[in-house]
Amino acid sequence: MADNKAGAYGGKSGGGDTDFRKTYDREAYAEKARERENKEREEGKARYEAKMAGKKYHRRASTPEEMRLATARDARLDVSKRIGTTQLVKNTGSVRFSGIGWVCEICNGLSFSNNHEYLLHTQSPQHMARAGISLDVERANLEMVRERLQWLSRKRKEASKVEVLDLDQRLDERRAEEEKEREEKRRKRNEKRRSKKQQDDW
Repeated sequence: MADNKAGAYGGKSGGGDTDFRKTYDREAYAEKARERENKEREEGKARYEAKMAGKKYHRRASTPEEMRLATARDARLDVSKRIGTTQLVKNTGSVRFSGIGWVCEICNGLSFSNNHEYLLHTQSPQHMARAGISLDVERANLEMVRERLQWLSRKRKEASKVEVLDLDQRLDERRAEEEKEREEKRRKRNEKRRSKKQQDDW
């Protein structure tokens, strides 16, 4: 006698009906696999070429068309404005760990404990690749060289126009600077002693 009861998923009983299961588009996945293999083959070729040229290979985050050539930094990274401040890094999905430090937004919230590590990171090939900066330097043409020489010439002329200070005046200024530095060191040393004494009193 046949069992006409409905199965748990609304189909026929007996386990022969698997329409409820997820189906996969085999062609789409095969295409993705081919693309991945081609990309790996190209990367392997680039690694081999870099090795033969005696260079280190770095994976590029952007396509070559989006990359821009490396140039000298035209503005200083002003880290002095953050002296004496703290930034609490919340542990979100993009930040790798929480704590106090410097965060690189470009590199998925990579965090650093001090500004020296952060500055070293901004000059690393990994950061530059993620920022879309090529490690290749633009080759200077004749016009660029002429402009640079004219700029250096103007700079030298401006420097020669500056008044030469009297030696005694320069020595007095230097003594005043040294006195200020000594006073600052004295003040810091006294503050440190006071704070240590307060901790000992606790």
